[in-house]
Amino acid sequence: MQRLFTAAFIYAIAGLGSGLYYRELTVANDFPEDGQTMLSGVHTHFLALGMIVLLVVLALDKLFRLSDSRLFGWFFWVYNVALVVTAGMMTWHGTLTVLGKESNAAIAGTAGLGHMAMTGAFILLFLALGKALKRDRRVGSEVAEASKTAVLAS
Repeated sequence: MQRLFTAAFIYAIAGLGSGLYYRELTVANDFPEDGQTMLSGVHTHFLALGMIVLLVVLALDKLFRLSDSRLFGWFFWVYNVALVVTAGMMTWHGTLTVLGKESNAAIAGTAGLGHMAMTGAFILLFLALGKALKRDRRVGSEVAEASKTAVLAS
């Protein structure tokens, strides 16, 4: 659980820092306020997908002990790599846009790979959550059966 908290905190800082970077880079380069750049989405990606999602997963881990599953370990690392790759490519592309330089297909392709890895990470999260729910249902029914047996025996 501590690593989820730490990662969420780091993403909060990265989200706020990327918002500052976006603002300062566009102002320093006289980029029009209504101009389109990927930099505006980096701030949101880090805060929503980084901080908020991981805080929700932290609560789910507290409730269902998701981190007991090997699937959860895979989710955590795939998710973080995917988010960093995606946001990194968005930052690179957006910076080039603000500086008036051309982007290339490698940036878009790498960002696409980051998004595909993010999809895989969400699948791993749902598999881990489904496994935890099934485990809790089984344990709950065993406890109910034991309670019923104890009441009947007394």
